[in-house]
Amino acid sequence: MGVSMGTARLWVERWELQQQHYATAREERFMVIADVVEHVVAHQEGPLVLDLGCGPGSLASRLTERMPDAEIVAVDMDPVLLELGRAHHADAARYVDAVIGDRGWTDTLGLDRPLDAVVSTTALHYFSEQTLLRTYRQLECLLRPGGVLVNGDHFAPDDRRCSKLTAHVGRRRAERSRTHDHENWDAWWSAAAQEPELAELFAQREKRQAALSHHGNDNDLTLSRHVELLGQAGFRHITPVWQFGDSHVLVALKD
Repeated sequence: MGVSMGTARLWVERWELQQQHYATAREERFMVIADVVEHVVAHQEGPLVLDLGCGPGSLASRLTERMPDAEIVAVDMDPVLLELGRAHHADAARYVDAVIGDRGWTDTLGLDRPLDAVVSTTALHYFSEQTLLRTYRQLECLLRPGGVLVNGDHFAPDDRRCSKLTAHVGRRRAERSRTHDHENWDAWWSAAAQEPELAELFAQREKRQAALSHHGNDNDLTLSRHVELLGQAGFRHITPVWQFGDSHVLVALKD
C-alpha cells in the first residue's frame, strides 16, 4: 500500500501551496513555534517533541531542520496525510496513527520518557471543549517539568466587534498572498482522491470519518477560553507570543 516518493512529493508540494493560502502567515507561525521550542530545549540533549495533528509532516520537517538532534513523534488520524508524510518526510519524525483525545490515544505513542515539548498548528480547533480540556490535561501529564505546549491556531477575541476586525485583517493578508489559480482545501482533496496510488488510503479515510462523526466542527473557542482551559489542565504559565489577525501562537509552560 506504500506510496512512491515521487507521488508523495507531488501531493505534499501541492499541500504546502494550498495551506499557504488557508493558514494566515503560516511560515511565520511555524518559525515562531520553532523559536519557542528551541528556547525551551536549549540545554536538552536529544529533546523529545510531540507534533499533534501532524498532517504530512509540514511542521515536523521544519522542526527537524532547526533541531536535527530532536526526536519527533508525529500523530494524526488521517491515513492519507500520514502516508504522504512517511514517504516524503520519512526522516523528520516517527509517525503514529491515532485519534487525539480518544480513550487510550496516548498509549499508542510509544513514549519512553517525558516530553520536552508538544506542538500543534491548526489542528485542535475541531475538538469539543470537553475533549480539548481532557487532551490538555493528558498533555500536561506527559510533559516534563519545564516542558512546553505550543498551539498555533485561529483564536477569536472575546469582543465580537474585535473578532470581526481580526478576522478581516487575516483574510486581507491571505488575499494578498494568493495567486489567481491557487488550489484551495477542497480542490486539493478532490484532486488527490483521483490519484490511483492513494485510492486505498482514501477508502480507509472515508471509513474512519464515518466512524468519527463527532470530529470535524470548529469549536470557535476564544483565546481567553483556551487560556482558562489550560489553567484548569494544570498549566500555570500561559501567554500568547505572536499574533496576526486572529492567528496566534499560544504557549503554556509546565511548572
